[in-house]
Amino acid sequence: MMTGLSCFKANDIRGKLGEALNTDIAYRIGRAMGIYLASSQANAETTQTVVVGGDIRLTSEALKVALTEGLLDAGLDVIDLGMTGTEEIYFATQYLAAAGGVEVTASHNPIDYNGMKLVREDAKPISCDTGLRDIQRLAETNNFPVVGVRGNLTRQSTLAAYVDHLLRYITPSHIKPMTLVVNAGNGAAGHVVDAIEHVFATLDIPVRFVKINHQADGTFPNGIPNPLLPERRADTRKAVLAHQADMGIAWDGDFDRCFLFDEQGQFVEGYYIVGLLAEALLQRDASASSRLVNNAKAKIIHDPRLTWNTVAIVNANDGIPVMSKTGHAFIKERMREEDAIYGGEMSAHHYFREFGYCDSGMIPWLLICELLSVKSMPLSAMLADRIAAYPASGEINLTLANPQASIDAVLSHYKSVAASINDTDIDGVDRIDSIDTTDGISLEFARWRFNLRASNTEPVVRLNVESRGDAELMQVKTQQLLALLSMASSL
Repeated sequence: MMTGLSCFKANDIRGKLGEALNTDIAYRIGRAMGIYLASSQANAETTQTVVVGGDIRLTSEALKVALTEGLLDAGLDVIDLGMTGTEEIYFATQYLAAAGGVEVTASHNPIDYNGMKLVREDAKPISCDTGLRDIQRLAETNNFPVVGVRGNLTRQSTLAAYVDHLLRYITPSHIKPMTLVVNAGNGAAGHVVDAIEHVFATLDIPVRFVKINHQADGTFPNGIPNPLLPERRADTRKAVLAHQADMGIAWDGDFDRCFLFDEQGQFVEGYYIVGLLAEALLQRDASASSRLVNNAKAKIIHDPRLTWNTVAIVNANDGIPVMSKTGHAFIKERMREEDAIYGGEMSAHHYFREFGYCDSGMIPWLLICELLSVKSMPLSAMLADRIAAYPASGEINLTLANPQASIDAVLSHYKSVAASINDTDIDGVDRIDSIDTTDGISLEFARWRFNLRASNTEPVVRLNVESRGDAELMQVKTQQLLALLSMASSL
């Protein structure tokens, strides 16, 4: 019987518990993924094994068990890593040469949601363009062939190897004494922070960790961990100030994103972190303790939402900036095509070539710690010139009845304005220098630019505006765009 499954999204699986996702559906996903992996296996050296893990949500274990049963009944062996963050699955899939991996997680979604993130060999993402729709159709049909030999289940930890890999991104002797506030948000990050702290102590790395909301707790007593929301930042900010910390770090539930706070407790927009990480990687030299060396002329992937600061830093450090459509599947695919060393999104997703081109919420703060030490300056000072040079609005989300029509109306408006500008008026603030449609519309002018794109999953448009050293102009143009969108949506 064909039953539609609404939990399948563009890049992952997520849905409200009981309605869109339950243990029966999880089992069917396991069976379907087994068939998909068997039919798409491209690497003969890859074992017919899937690694699974789950975050700390109260339903994650039951869903993981059901998923595992489906995989086993499909004839695949399963290695259960226990409680993990998403990037631990990425790492283990590569490290164990597995055919695929699944993390049961709803990340920062409401407490009555859960989901899954799926990868194939080498931690390549399984998205709507690369197999997720095939798995969906198989799970919906729910008519699976009999498999002669059921797979075997083992339990294993790859935590030590994973932490060892993380520390390859820094040179321990570079790290100067500092205090870090770390806020796991009662999510899955705490056990990794503990493991890193232990290794730091062994290596005499002089970092003091101040832990808040540290214990994994699926009831989320301090709220769903999502530092993108301003109301979820107060705990980290207060702790940074109270402990006179050099930096604050907060994660979402499955810690594939990390968010930074400077020594003044101020939240740092992810856009500016992309530039810092690009600089940190491009400036590596032979003294680095890993094979992340000789990065001259290396490529850096960035999304179209905010770009000028990133492009300026990459060019200044002899790198090559490459723009990609927003979204982890697009970024990872483009990174593999270009063999880029790093990719960054302003949404706090950061991707690294040596991490299977996958996103990590642990590598970024380690790199920034080293950068703070090498530059011997506080994070606020390191960022001040960049923020002044390219002030940005931050992402503004608007719920509109007809997102695409509103975007079209904005584009039409600025084309009309540009057409009316005298060609000799080279300083015309609204003279369009370029129009890009990589993701939504990006319009560049001499002194400012904006990106406007529609969400793939809801009637929302996302607006980002930046300028060249003129915060007032950025604010004026942001308000102008908001007014245009409001007018367009009312028509």
